[in-house]
Amino acid sequence: MVSEPLPDPDSLTRDGLAPARSARVLLLACGALAREILDLIAVNGWNHLDLACLPAILHNHPDRIPKAVEEAIANHRPHYDKIFLVYADCGTGGQLRALCNRLGVDMVEGPHCYSFFEGNAAFAARSEDEFTAFYLTDFLVRQFDAFVWTPLGLDRHPELRDMYFGHYTKLVYQAQTDAPALTEKARACADRLGLAFERRFTGYGDLAETLRRV
Repeated sequence: MVSEPLPDPDSLTRDGLAPARSARVLLLACGALAREILDLIAVNGWNHLDLACLPAILHNHPDRIPKAVEEAIANHRPHYDKIFLVYADCGTGGQLRALCNRLGVDMVEGPHCYSFFEGNAAFAARSEDEFTAFYLTDFLVRQFDAFVWTPLGLDRHPELRDMYFGHYTKLVYQAQTDAPALTEKARACADRLGLAFERRFTGYGDLAETLRRV
């Protein structure tokens, strides 16, 4: 488990996380990954790694992610020997990869966090059979209202649910941890969306091995 106090999910959604500036290498990540990354740093004793997170809610506006990442790299680069970007493509249409190539920054492989949590190869193998699946991670289960229900206006117009989710058949909860309370909350999210429920324990997937090599 994370050994240091972590900002609450609402703070990670809105504000992200400032770095401690106490290490040589900065992981620049999405706020939705803060808990998992800090856990991996603590468990593995990766004291050379520091973490800064951009607001997780940027994922609802992927066109804004590249600019936010570029500004953050410019801001933090003078303080670190190396920056590693803990974002996948995340709906940017290759813009993040192009940005990293231009700036000489390495990044996580994969189309999105659902893929690297499950393992990019495993996710790709399932993709043709799961194009009607809606995915949630631990963070997104905690922040379901902030990321899904409220931005789509379902808190005000629940009748729009079938318009948004009528083509989905199931909700897949990719569990990073064994937390019964989160599983029940994920099941409730599936019920609210009118979808079948599947829990799939992924742990940290490709993320752990990727960070091990940084």
